[in-house]
Amino acid sequence: MAQLSRRHVLRLGAGIAGATVIGPGRADDGDRRVHGLSAFGELKYPATFTSFDYVNADAPKGGLFSQVVGSGDYIFDTFNAFIPKGNAANGMELTFSSLMARAQDEPDAVYLFAAEELTVSADGTTFRFRLRQDIRFHDGSRIKAEDVAFSLDALKTQGFPSYRSYLSDVAEVIVEDERTIVLRLTSPHGLDVAPVVASLPILSKAYYANKSFAETSLEPPLGSGPYRISQFEQGRFVQFERVKDWWGADLPVCRGSHNFDILRDEYYRDREAGFQAFTGRNYLFREEFTAKSWATRYDFPAIRDGRVKRETIPDERPSAAQGWLFNTRREKFKDWRVRDAIGMLFDFEWTNKNVMYDAYQRTYSVFKNSDMMAKGEPTAGELALLAPFRDRLPSEVFGPAWIPPVTDGSGQDRQLRRRAADLLTEAGWTVKDGGRRVNAKNEAFTIEFLLKDPTFEPHHGVFIKNLRSLGIEAAIRLVDSSQETARKREFDFDIIVARFILPQIPGAALRGYFSSQYANAPGSDNLAGIADPVVDELLKIVAAAKSQAELNTASRALDRVLRSGRYWVPQWSSPNHRIAYWDEFSHPAIKPRFDRGAPETWWYDPVKATKAAQAKKT
Repeated sequence: MAQLSRRHVLRLGAGIAGATVIGPGRADDGDRRVHGLSAFGELKYPATFTSFDYVNADAPKGGLFSQVVGSGDYIFDTFNAFIPKGNAANGMELTFSSLMARAQDEPDAVYLFAAEELTVSADGTTFRFRLRQDIRFHDGSRIKAEDVAFSLDALKTQGFPSYRSYLSDVAEVIVEDERTIVLRLTSPHGLDVAPVVASLPILSKAYYANKSFAETSLEPPLGSGPYRISQFEQGRFVQFERVKDWWGADLPVCRGSHNFDILRDEYYRDREAGFQAFTGRNYLFREEFTAKSWATRYDFPAIRDGRVKRETIPDERPSAAQGWLFNTRREKFKDWRVRDAIGMLFDFEWTNKNVMYDAYQRTYSVFKNSDMMAKGEPTAGELALLAPFRDRLPSEVFGPAWIPPVTDGSGQDRQLRRRAADLLTEAGWTVKDGGRRVNAKNEAFTIEFLLKDPTFEPHHGVFIKNLRSLGIEAAIRLVDSSQETARKREFDFDIIVARFILPQIPGAALRGYFSSQYANAPGSDNLAGIADPVVDELLKIVAAAKSQAELNTASRALDRVLRSGRYWVPQWSSPNHRIAYWDEFSHPAIKPRFDRGAPETWWYDPVKATKAAQAKKT
């Protein structure tokens, strides 16, 4: 890359005060110009591509798309979606641009967006971006390289810990001139770092000159993306309007997307109120997350006369792991035998049949639905990675990959309860007078399940009953969304429901979830408090993978160790998105493989809207 005699270098974490710019450098032999990035250099689209395959490049612009946010009891109190404070509004990514943009039909590929050129050094550690000539923030000010440098520094030093997990591999940021910025990564670095860092939002340095990036705010931020906030009412709705004459509209990564003039997100504190609002056409699109509702409630008049459509569309992303996470920072959950015993008392088979209409599959791996999930006996490659840690790992890791026991479906499997009781006793929790389970200090074993959604209470019923049958005082603590967010970020819980949503090509992303570095960092994704040196070493091996085969092997080894830790009680996943919408839209025949596609690639269809209106009259 460029050999610079004088330059401004931003070493991430050191701040950017007094930033200067310098003249352009030269490219060394061996550098290569690329139009896209992926972990292993495999790109579907050539440099000459004009649009993604999953869009209608000629989709008309106009109309309104409105949807409910979440499944109830979700509010927002800030538009700053990048810091571990407050409850951020949904959809804020629509207001920002980035150096590169994701292709949703490839595992991790990104293509040129705000940058028009990218040169990568032969060793894969230096990335030189050249910004497009006339790209601007919504106030008309130009986007400059210094804005990119400011953004990376702000996200690393003041943003969510997940940003740090990526940006810790960025050694320095060099502002060459107003349109050129160079990123130098450490060697080695996470295989997913370059694509992710290139797709981070570009913030305006000037906008934050007199504002604190680290604080919550309900002032709509200055962005440069396809939409800007036009109206909002705190906790009730946010309306985004499409930016007319937006500079990115005809770029290959944007053509056929962002077709609605208005996007409106509706918020409801109560799930039932949210559902009734949909039946009354107060909003137009809904993804249903409750199996019971999907099975029993979609029979209202607009469904029967065709004005509302129902679809199930495949979700091909790794389904990740959803479960009840133990807070292992608390003494009562430090012994894996305790965690194992508690897990045995959840009857998935009964719950799936009686509460969830047999709509779900059990999930037990963070890499479920992918080739990175461990299965059966470890391969020779997995054993080679695990062997150095044999004396620090349970023998289970070197045998068949652990899966949770299958119950008899009665809701009170006696054999599993006996096994759980024995494990609790082994771990020092014995039954005393009154049937209470206590430790050597005569402290009662209590569990508080932190929960924000009352419709999830039935899923806890038999679980809590079985815990109480073994002398554990278990109960639900129902809180609102703000309280749940605050307590989660401060790790103020016994057990909490969470889902690991990992990228298709993980690397540095895994640190935020499982590294000891983030076990006690407020706001991190390591909710369970995993702090295992073996896990830390395996995370390095995963991040250093040079091929998909190496990644699969390393991830499977990591998967075996994580499962052996029993850090969560595995729950379930669905292989489909369940969506319902008022029939006023059209969408491409091809859905993006790794995304729902709505509203990004859909468009308003006035012909369908007219027919729907006529159907209502008849």
